[in-house]
Amino acid sequence: MRINEPNRIGMINAYNKSGNTPVGKSGKIPMGKDKVDISTEALEMQRQVEDPNSPQRREKVDQLKKQVEEGSYRVSSEKIAEKLLSFWKKI
Repeated sequence: MRINEPNRIGMINAYNKSGNTPVGKSGKIPMGKDKVDISTEALEMQRQVEDPNSPQRREKVDQLKKQVEEGSYRVSSEKIAEKLLSFWKKI
């Protein structure tokens, strides 16, 4: 078997050079800035959510808590199935 260029160091030098990162005057690597973009859909959802401290929401939450404590809170299995299907269809 013949091996071409057994003393080839060109690839080693290229590998070593690829690890170099730009360093500023202070000797530290410059860091980027973090940025958050909120979609228009998320902003719309945020506008639609009721204020958690509103009297209507507090009354509804208290009513649901009472039903759960009494054991009279029931959810339709059809509603659960619809929500599950719509969730899995989005994925």
